[in-house]
Amino acid sequence: MTTAPSSGMPCGARDTGYADSYADHDRHEGQAGSSSSAAAAPRSRHLPHLQPKQAEDGDHDDDDVSNASVPPTPSFPPPHRSNTLSKSYTPSEESSLVRKLDRNLTLFLSLLYLLSFLDRSNIGNARIAGLSTSLDLTSAQYSSLLTAFYITYILFEPLILCYKFLPARWYIPACVVAWGVVASCQATVTRYGQLVVLRGMLGVTEAAFGPGVPFYMTFFYRRRELAYRVGLQVSAAPLATSFASLLAWGIVWVNERVGIGGVESWRVLFLVEGFPSVLVGVWALWWVPDGPGSARWLSVRERRVAVLRLVGEGGSGSEKHTSTAATSHMGFGSRTTTFLRETVNTLRDPKCYLTALMFFSVNVSFASLPVFLPTIVNDMRFSPVASQALAAPPYLCAFGFVLLVGHYSDKISDSRGIFLCLCAGMSSLAYFVIAIVGAVLNTDSTLSIVLRYASVYPAAMGLFSSVVLIITWTLNNQESSSGKGVAMTLLNVLGQCGPLVGVRAFPDGDAPGFVRGMCVCGSFMAGVVGLSVLLRWWLGRLNRKGGGAGNGGEMEMRERLMGGDGDGDKEEDDLKLKEVSRREEERFAFML
Repeated sequence: MTTAPSSGMPCGARDTGYADSYADHDRHEGQAGSSSSAAAAPRSRHLPHLQPKQAEDGDHDDDDVSNASVPPTPSFPPPHRSNTLSKSYTPSEESSLVRKLDRNLTLFLSLLYLLSFLDRSNIGNARIAGLSTSLDLTSAQYSSLLTAFYITYILFEPLILCYKFLPARWYIPACVVAWGVVASCQATVTRYGQLVVLRGMLGVTEAAFGPGVPFYMTFFYRRRELAYRVGLQVSAAPLATSFASLLAWGIVWVNERVGIGGVESWRVLFLVEGFPSVLVGVWALWWVPDGPGSARWLSVRERRVAVLRLVGEGGSGSEKHTSTAATSHMGFGSRTTTFLRETVNTLRDPKCYLTALMFFSVNVSFASLPVFLPTIVNDMRFSPVASQALAAPPYLCAFGFVLLVGHYSDKISDSRGIFLCLCAGMSSLAYFVIAIVGAVLNTDSTLSIVLRYASVYPAAMGLFSSVVLIITWTLNNQESSSGKGVAMTLLNVLGQCGPLVGVRAFPDGDAPGFVRGMCVCGSFMAGVVGLSVLLRWWLGRLNRKGGGAGNGGEMEMRERLMGGDGDGDKEEDDLKLKEVSRREEERFAFML
């Protein structure tokens, strides 16, 4: 389990005397008697993000809240310390909270992403199970089915911004149920045209969910905690790939022997792999929160800590951790103006286009894996089941390697660019080895097969790890939640065009060596190394000049507080504004 490095913790948490001061302050508050308790209720009533919902909470900690009917009294640092709300919790509280977020949120999101990947990729297994024969599909028509998904997936990438404007507790379940229904309906088609429409609809529903999940995670995690959590989500793709073919083979095998009313195996496959998404989507209605302040699986105290620790984290938490009541204080016109300003600033930022170009390059190479790995395995001339088993280990190794890279990338300060160089370089070298072996040796020889198969491991491991690092690096270096959302949209719209280029680098005439395609992939991954070096140098240069232009996220918080309707508690708001002003004086430090 990854924890934030010491440089990412609140300075009070790093102070050895902070715990004693915190205890003295609590005793001071306890001596105030009932009068201070009575005053706390109206004060906390006007800070919804410090007064999480209690009716839904099923696990109140005894030491957090003694009476569920009385709102918790906000704890402030001792008078002799700086009045920053972000320090009113202990390091142990934060560590416990992060572990709970990992168990209850990140793993659940990874499950959803795994299901989405299964539902988008099972058409290949359905083709083997008889889809092409039943619908009389030509090779060109099958390619059009694949293209239909990616075209709508790319066109609807801007739905990432829905995570900013719509309640996640409704939006995410709606997406999951929608793609589950569409995926299941593929079992009912009788004509090619019907399947094209459904594949296009599947692209829309999955584009609404998957690409925005890392952006959604910024509502809960600090910048230096993000790579491991994004890695858990992205690594669900190689994990799903590692067992998808065996799962499909098992479903088809059972259907052929047991039979379900004479239903064709490919129809059963679509239904069995699609319907679980609907069930999990219904579960998500109860489980997914809008932000840390509304998570029903957190206690009242944990919700408060989850909100406070995100103050000054570049904007995402500062906007989404507050309740609807708090954000309603900021007028629609003011919010729209802020969003448009941040959108224009992000679109004018060359750094966003550098990361998008890196993502494009990685996706060009990613398109090669489903092409040449089955070819190498088929050259081994094993049984179909053994061949499927041999195709799984590279993806399983990629799954573990992604988590390892994300863990150490979070722990080691300013290491995003270094890890990206190493991972992309490893993948590039592996692709060139495959190309050289395919050009020099007979592809049917044992030595050629062993060398090419062994090289698939570092190629896949470096590839998936590069995806995680590019996504995380993009989010880390945006100063506001609007900037994060727009940057992720730009990253995915441009980056997801990569597979459209990559699949054309592997014409059937180049089989089985695919030397030209391997060289293309190796060159693009080498380009990622060069771009990451350039971006790291540029960010370091900006930091030496003073960092960013200011914390855009704190400006959003200031606008919300200044735009209130006047019924809030002045003392509390003044403390918040002092915190905002102090942080605005600091420059935004880019992560290298």
